[in-house]
Amino acid sequence: MPHLVVLYTPNLDPGADIGGLCRTLADAMRGIRDDQGRQVFPTGGVRVLAFPATHFALADGRADYAFAYLNLRMGRGRGDDVKRRIGECLSAATRRHFEPHMAGRPTGVTLQIDEGPEVYDDKYSTLHPLFIPGP
Repeated sequence: MPHLVVLYTPNLDPGADIGGLCRTLADAMRGIRDDQGRQVFPTGGVRVLAFPATHFALADGRADYAFAYLNLRMGRGRGDDVKRRIGECLSAATRRHFEPHMAGRPTGVTLQIDEGPEVYDDKYSTLHPLFIPGP
């Protein structure tokens, strides 16, 4: 955890470079620091996944309308200042990414952040340990 899921209208492909957006957001997440300068999200836990919507309807139905919904799900335990910093960082990275695209096409973007409490939480990974410093 954290997991950032991007749902988007497929008419954003290829011009909006959704793969590039995923990399941009993952890098932004890795760069966020807490008040002591520590990385907020461990490198091995950062996941950004994007899925085009098979079916969609926007506003009054014009075919050139586009939309992206970003949802970050993270575990509990971070202070309000850190959560605000996370939101501002991801929002700024998203805006920079979509700005050239939005200049030529009506596009909506929503970013939401959800935080536990989890009803059940299990993690199984051989990826995460790659980024934990050894002895």
